[in-house]
Amino acid sequence: MGQRLGVNVDHVATLRQARRTTYPDPVTAAAMAELAGAQQITIHLREDRRHIQDRDLRILRETTQTLLNLEMAATTEMVKIAYEHKPDVVTLVPERREELTTEGGLEVAGQREHVAKIIKNLKDGEITVSLFIDPDLDQVRASHKVNADRIELHTGRYCEARNEKERARELARIVDAAKAGTKLGMGVAAGHGLNYDNVQPIARITEIDELNIGHAIVARAVLVGFDRAVREMLDLMRNPG
Repeated sequence: MGQRLGVNVDHVATLRQARRTTYPDPVTAAAMAELAGAQQITIHLREDRRHIQDRDLRILRETTQTLLNLEMAATTEMVKIAYEHKPDVVTLVPERREELTTEGGLEVAGQREHVAKIIKNLKDGEITVSLFIDPDLDQVRASHKVNADRIELHTGRYCEARNEKERARELARIVDAAKAGTKLGMGVAAGHGLNYDNVQPIARITEIDELNIGHAIVARAVLVGFDRAVREMLDLMRNPG
């Protein structure tokens, strides 16, 4: 298969934290996702710990059988946490406390010195670094200049497009950014807002080697179970038409 599926289990933790219980456990969900065929587990350890907790990261580092991708803010505190737990990949994302979910890509071009320093620290710890960016050629080029190993293209605008013309325009931006990232020697992932209805055009982009999908899979799992939810997404990715 050309693309690996990274299952983001943040919103299993969201359900748990709603009542401050011990269930449902995102660690259990991650194991089920891997058994169903997921090739990566993705979690976002937010500064406010609204869903994933430090305990989840610690146990997932011990139990994940595939790849563990830690999304985190580009801060010194988070670099220390990454050094302690050594995820396979760190994805640097922008973070604001008041946002419901990550609203856009990291502004790499405008803060190259800071991002480059964080990347160097992480790579000194032998951690692969990805940057979550908007599908913008300037941001792709800036990501290459700060020595990122990978980029993850923010697909939010594509997913939220109000009509076919707008969606086609946003899809073209993603295609162009993916081609540019590949040409510059970086691995290219995509994610944010992808679901069972809109994933296939993204799955057809050969330059993209990874999709990170969370909310849609967790939402479907509530109704049909985690195993089936993951397998249905994998089927769509493997047969994108």
